[in-house]
Amino acid sequence: MLALLLVAANLATPAEAASCESLLTLALPDTAILSAALVPAGPFTPPAAPGAPAGQPVRPITVPDTCRVVGRVSPAVNFEVWMPASNWNGKFQAVGGGGFAGVISYAAMATALNRGYATASTDTGHSTPGGSWALGHPELITDFAYRAIHETTVKAKTIVGQFYGNGPRLSYFVGCSTGGRQGLMEAQRFPNDYDGIVAGAPANYWTHLIAGTLWPATATLMDDATRLSAAKLSAINKSVLAACDGRDGAADGLLENPQACRFDPQSMQCAGPETDACLTAPQVEAVRKIYAPSVNPRTRAEIFPGMPPGGELTWNALAGGPQPFSIPVDFYKYFVHADPGWDWKTFDFDKDVVAADEKFAQLMNATDPNLRAFKARGGKLVMYHGWNDQLIQPANSINYYDAVSKAMGAKETDDFARLFMAPGMLHCAGGPGPNTFDAVGALEQWVEHGTKPSQMVASHSANGVVDRTRPLCPYPQGASYKGSGSIDEAANFVCGPPPR
Repeated sequence: MLALLLVAANLATPAEAASCESLLTLALPDTAILSAALVPAGPFTPPAAPGAPAGQPVRPITVPDTCRVVGRVSPAVNFEVWMPASNWNGKFQAVGGGGFAGVISYAAMATALNRGYATASTDTGHSTPGGSWALGHPELITDFAYRAIHETTVKAKTIVGQFYGNGPRLSYFVGCSTGGRQGLMEAQRFPNDYDGIVAGAPANYWTHLIAGTLWPATATLMDDATRLSAAKLSAINKSVLAACDGRDGAADGLLENPQACRFDPQSMQCAGPETDACLTAPQVEAVRKIYAPSVNPRTRAEIFPGMPPGGELTWNALAGGPQPFSIPVDFYKYFVHADPGWDWKTFDFDKDVVAADEKFAQLMNATDPNLRAFKARGGKLVMYHGWNDQLIQPANSINYYDAVSKAMGAKETDDFARLFMAPGMLHCAGGPGPNTFDAVGALEQWVEHGTKPSQMVASHSANGVVDRTRPLCPYPQGASYKGSGSIDEAANFVCGPPPR
C-alpha cells in the first residue's frame, strides 16, 4: 500500500522545471531546436520580415523577462515559443498570421506575453513573400493549409511543459484573416488543441474568397469606363449614408446593419456632364456588381458574398487598381495553374473556381460546420468581423455562423460560439467605427468562468484619445440608440433586434 501511495504522489507532482538554455537539447519528433535563450525585459527588436526593404527600420516590441525558443519542424515549419520567466499565468496562447503568412507574428506574441501567457507563432513553412513558394511544393501547401499550426501547437505545449515543469492548464488560439481561418481549421480538424479560439474576419472559405476578391477588380479594372476614382467612392459613400444612416436611431456615419440598406447606385447616374458627384451608366453597373455576390456565369450559383454598403471609401483595396489585390493573383498563378505567367484578365468564374475547388477545397477550406467535437470538450469560439472590411467580405462570417447554427441547432451553437459584427471597422482593425475591443478577455471569461459574452464594448480613438464607444452585439442582434445621451457612448445603446 505504501508503495502505491508513493507512486501516486510522484504522478501528481509536476516535473522539475528546466532552464531556458537547456531546452536547446530537447528532443522532439521531426523537430530541431535552433536556439533557446533568455531575453531581458524591455524593448526587443525582432528580425526583419523576409522580403522587407534593406534598411527599413523594425519596430521594437516590449517584453518581460522571457525564454525564447526557436525551432523548425520538418520540412520547413519555423516556429518560436516565448515564455515569461516569472508570473506565468499558467496558460498558453498561440497567435495566427495573415495573408500567405511567411513570418513570425512578433507583435501578437508580445501582446500575449504581456498578459502573462506563454505564446507561440509560426511562419507556416515558408518565408518567401507572395505565393511563389507554393510552385512545385505540395508539402508546403499542406503546411500552410493546416499542418504547421497543429505541429507548432503540439511542440509548443511540450516546450512549455519542460520549461515550467508542467504544461498549460488552458490553451487559446487568437488570429484574424488567415489567422481566423487557422483558428477555425483547428476547431474543425484538431478540436482537442484549444479550449478557446478567437477567429476574426476568417479567410476560411479560401478557394471562394480568392475568387470573391477578384470580383470587384473585374467590375472596375477591365475597362477604363468603369473605373471609380477616390472622389467617386467618396460621393457613393455619402449617398449611402444619406439613404441608410440613422436606422439604429443614431446618425453617426455608421451602418449597424448594412444588409438592411437598399441603396441603388442608379440614383447617382449623371443627368448631364460627368462630375465627381455622379456616376456614368458603366460606373453604375460596376457599383451594382461590387455590391452583388460573385456568381458562376453558367450555373448562377453564388461563389462569395458581395461588398456591403457603407465601406465604399476603401474599395480601392480590391477595385482601385492599377492591378488587383496580389493574393488571388498569386494563388491562381502558383497554386491552381502552376504558371507564373498567368494573366488575371483571363480569369473564368466558372472553370477557374471549379479547378481551385477540385485541387484545394478539402485541403485549405475551413468551412465544416460540424464543431461537435470542439464543443464536447468544452471549447468556446468567439468570431468577429468588421462591416467595412475591405479585403474579406463580412457576410462570409455570417454565412459560416449560420451554417454551424443550422448543423448543430441555434441553442447548441449559442452555448459555445458567438459572432460579433463591428460597424465601421475595417479588416481586423481600424476604420471610422469603434474597432478596439478585448475579444481575448471575453473568451477567458467564457472558458474560465462560464460567462457568455452578451456584448463587447469597442472603442474608437483619434490621436490616441478615445472619442467613441459602442457595444458590439452577438449576431443576429444589433445595437440601437436608446434615444437620449451622447451617441458616442456605449451606455446609451442596447443590444436587440438589428435595425431594419
